[in-house]
Amino acid sequence: MAAQKTPRMDPLTMEVLDLIGSVVARFHEEYEEAAAEHALTGAQARLLGLLSLEPLPMRRVAQKLKCEPSNVTGIVDRLEARGLVERRPDPADRRVKVAAATAEGRRVARGLRESLDFAREPLAGLSHEEQLSLRNLLRRMLGDAPQNEE
Repeated sequence: MAAQKTPRMDPLTMEVLDLIGSVVARFHEEYEEAAAEHALTGAQARLLGLLSLEPLPMRRVAQKLKCEPSNVTGIVDRLEARGLVERRPDPADRRVKVAAATAEGRRVARGLRESLDFAREPLAGLSHEEQLSLRNLLRRMLGDAPQNEE
């Protein structure tokens, strides 16, 4: 059987990948700094941000964060000890526990989001149409169906 050759990456694709990598690295760096200002690790901040949007079962949190459920348990334990997260029975299935941000947890998560100037400032330099285009291209790259919403 003949070996298949991997197609070479063209210069434009390489440049786009490098730029995406740079954006992601800068975002993670700023996110870690913002988390540290709230005495949180990056993982704690990501989990808190997720739970500030809606309460979720622990297994679903692990899926969204792409980690093992046992890791989520430890992070929730530490956030719960600080009064930022609480466990409650799932209204749909009382056998299942959901993790939810407390009022203080939502306040901290909001503060984290508001302190992330790295993304907000460059995006402000784009027109509304450019931001919509960028959003739609990113969704398409991630395999999400485009939504015609503004």
